Amino acid sequence: MTYKTVFVDSDIILDMMLERDPFNKFSKMLFQEAKTKSFAIYTSALVFANLHYLIAKYFDRNIAKEQLRVLSKLITILSFDEEHVKLALSSEHVDFEDTVQYQIANKNNCDLIITRNTKHYKRFDIPVLTAEQFLRQL
Repeated sequence: MTYKTVFVDSDIILDMMLERDPFNKFSKMLFQEAKTKSFAIYTSALVFANLHYLIAKYFDRNIAKEQLRVLSKLITILSFDEEHVKLALSSEHVDFEDTVQYQIANKNNCDLIITRNTKHYKRFDIPVLTAEQFLRQL
């Protein structure tokens, strides 16, 4: 299947930014492939806020802001609103934050969710793959 719009969860971005082995190589390859292949990478404003907090904790605020500035040039940031939150609250899914991410991806017609936490996204309507699985399909 061909995916044009892929939603990337925070763990994939953190793997790349924090160089978490062995996953960071797949995350980096994903962003490199997006430059040359015909798919776009999306994430949510919620992911960006969480990334800033986690990267600043690991490094510092200035490094976090600079890394996110660079990332913002490579990725489309989708907003989230009350509707996404209410849909997640009314959902039967266990992980609230992942359900919010799914609602954002779904409402923005993303074709795929890329995450390492595939089990939290199993019962949703959008296909879910790890970065490694997605890259093997290209």
